[in-house]
Amino acid sequence: MSKTEVPPRRRSVLVSGASIAGPALAYWLDRHGFAVTVVERAPTIRTGGYPIDVRGTAIDVVERMGLLPQIRAAHIASRAMNFVDGQGRVIGSVPIYEAIGSDSARDVELPRGTLASLLHDATRNGTIAYRFNDSIDSLHDDGQGIDVGFASGRRARYDVVIGADGLHSRTRRLVVGPEDTFTHSLGFCFSLFSMPNDRGLSHGGIVHAEAGRISGIWAVQDSPRVFGFLAFATDDAPAAISRDVAEQIRRTRAAFAGMGWEVPRLLDAMAAADDLYFDSVCQIRMPCWSKGRVALVGDAAFAPSFRSGQGTSLALVGAYILAGELATHDDPQDAFAAYERVARPFVEANQALATGDNGAFFLPRTQKDIQARDRVLAEIARNGPTGMFDASKQAVHASLRLPDYASVLPALPSVSPG
Repeated sequence: MSKTEVPPRRRSVLVSGASIAGPALAYWLDRHGFAVTVVERAPTIRTGGYPIDVRGTAIDVVERMGLLPQIRAAHIASRAMNFVDGQGRVIGSVPIYEAIGSDSARDVELPRGTLASLLHDATRNGTIAYRFNDSIDSLHDDGQGIDVGFASGRRARYDVVIGADGLHSRTRRLVVGPEDTFTHSLGFCFSLFSMPNDRGLSHGGIVHAEAGRISGIWAVQDSPRVFGFLAFATDDAPAAISRDVAEQIRRTRAAFAGMGWEVPRLLDAMAAADDLYFDSVCQIRMPCWSKGRVALVGDAAFAPSFRSGQGTSLALVGAYILAGELATHDDPQDAFAAYERVARPFVEANQALATGDNGAFFLPRTQKDIQARDRVLAEIARNGPTGMFDASKQAVHASLRLPDYASVLPALPSVSPG
């Protein structure tokens, strides 16, 4: 470049959300030469949290990011899930990786906060700007760029805006309308919360279920705290679920009234928890993941629900593809269309893992579901788990071969030895 030449302006992207999809997208956009800002309403990265899984094609993504060794080192290696009756007597046991259809030699289970921290650390390189304690308040897309107003009062203009702000995405609501338009209920509400590990549980969980009511305790390795879980069947639309914590607790207590095992203790722990998360079990299904110069990724675009076990993996894969297509197209709308062509079949196949009979083993809605589960547990007790669960889940997890965007990746700066 001569002294009189002006270097080309880097295209600017605002990413809303700093959980999993947002930092993963920021990493790849930065590698492709974009000017990236991440805005997050929380004061910092959320650490800790329940276990999540990185499976199939998502393993290839984190490997290309150079994070696979760190992610494998954080593997929590859960062993078994035990199912008990109302008196706490064991009905049966399932090895975790058999139960969820994972490849035990390849897939990784780790705390959500650990993965979020690893992704954040990978993007703290001085070129990606993080703005915590703030959020998008308004968006105006004039076809050439997007004027953004923030809750803090700050204003800025970007070439592209990406919503990676989760199931209840404000970006989605601002751009394409109310959440209930795109939410598909899977017929349950659930509570998740931490509590003391008074039973000395380790590397797994215990579940007690009746038709339409499921309770459980989950231990991450030998942690002094465990996660309590309570889910109950409902015909309410997700939009009807109260956001008032007192009402959530009241409704859960009513749903579990009279249930045995350790449910009374779980209900008390839920009411006392300072980290209670209550929501509907649902998916986000959208006919299009973008509008104009705004696109969505991760749960904001295609939440598959925890029944699929694939929310984190879809977020990682979606972020990689979206960044790659933005890098290979000058027009953002062309990039968004290509992103959907590549990712949508993979997304929809993984969302399907949560529907129909696929999720009934863990969230039985009817007595028929309970009986079917118990038959499976009895067969496992007689013959072991081999073949009892659908191995095709592994094929779905790895059904997308990642595109290679290496030709548009700028070379990383060389580091002099010593």
